[in-house]
Amino acid sequence: MTIRVLIVDDQHLVRAGLRMLCQTDDSLEVVGEAATGTDAVRLAGQLSPDVVLMDLRMPGMDGIRATATILAARPATRVLALTTFDDDDHLYPALAAGACGFLVKDASPTDLLHGIHRAAAGDHPFSPDVLRRVVDSALAARTSAPEYAAPQGLTAREAEVLALVAEGLANADIAARLHLGITTVKTHITNLMAKTGSTNRVQLAVLGVRVR
Repeated sequence: MTIRVLIVDDQHLVRAGLRMLCQTDDSLEVVGEAATGTDAVRLAGQLSPDVVLMDLRMPGMDGIRATATILAARPATRVLALTTFDDDDHLYPALAAGACGFLVKDASPTDLLHGIHRAAAGDHPFSPDVLRRVVDSALAARTSAPEYAAPQGLTAREAEVLALVAEGLANADIAARLHLGITTVKTHITNLMAKTGSTNRVQLAVLGVRVR
């Protein structure tokens, strides 16, 4: 099955590099490129991409507004944010807008391609360094908050999965670590979100770090 990819970045060289990288994978098809958030919204409506590689910082409509607008019209589209380490202020808003994951722009080609496939499969790809930075930032902003008690009602297996989510592991890595099927891991994560009131994987990871 071919994964249709829309590349969004205001730098031509970045777009060209991402296109060339995607072209090394026969299962990916770059259906379009956009240099602005406005063009990204228009092309997403015209081209029906499966995955949008979304730059967060762009003039005019930025990647956060573009993400929210695209997903309002096409909820099944997976928007994968491309970020740099000085984009801390953009991470949470992009997540709230519906981005399914974050990858750093200097990620290895293998990691970026793997992230696209994971996004298309319904997973939430996060560069480990990005997830750790988000978690650390959340903890630093709440240094005066009381310690969190472990959530009540978790099974031993759910507690193990929560700890591994806090380490930034993907579903496949958690499955391999615990010798479980990926579907089973997804079920555990769904149950964890319900039991902890988390609405996304980053919130779950923050909680996992705070209760360790």
